[in-house]
Amino acid sequence: MILLFYAVQQMPLADATVIMFSNPVFTSILAWIFLKEKCTIWDCVFTVFTLTGVILIARPPFLFGEHLSGIEGNYTNHVKGTVAAFGGAIGAACTIVVLRKMGKSVHYYLSVWYYAVIGLIECVIIVSILSEWKLPSCGQDRWMLMLIAVLGIAGQTFLTKAVQIEKAGPVALMRTVDVVLAFFFQFIFFNRAPTWWSLGGALCVVLSTSGLALRKWYNSSRKC
Repeated sequence: MILLFYAVQQMPLADATVIMFSNPVFTSILAWIFLKEKCTIWDCVFTVFTLTGVILIARPPFLFGEHLSGIEGNYTNHVKGTVAAFGGAIGAACTIVVLRKMGKSVHYYLSVWYYAVIGLIECVIIVSILSEWKLPSCGQDRWMLMLIAVLGIAGQTFLTKAVQIEKAGPVALMRTVDVVLAFFFQFIFFNRAPTWWSLGGALCVVLSTSGLALRKWYNSSRKC
């Protein structure tokens, strides 16, 4: 979550969300390594599609030239946001695999509690290192921070419960609905239309995650 929040500050909301929620593909790869779930050539294809989508959003100058449009701020911040979002995607994939490994042996509220406690410790350490201790402004800022906390914990609770009762891949896929919502909210609240590169990257990610889900659904239906 820390990486996602940082990425959103450094690059457009939709771009950060697309990269962050490319994690279903990485979830499948990690599930193959650690949970011994089956991995096929299609998983490799979906991984390539996902990485292509990330490249279209990141738009490195050595591929797209020095003059880039549709980037908030300077390109250095855009790169920082891309790296943070990509790291967040890997971290989210690891989290889902670990939750799936634990299964129902650990109550999902306990998992969320540890998530919050460890997150608090990490934030205290990072804020102390950066010397950014300060109280938020009175009024709207404090209410917005409280809303972020409530919605974040609620989302993590539902995600944890979902992973316990469903396979890792489909759960990660459902979270890619955030991609559609991110483009919608970015346009409604920030009046910022996505670039064609961003839409192309999002399409690659959505196609790869959708293909992953359809493949898993097809394989599961054959076993029934």
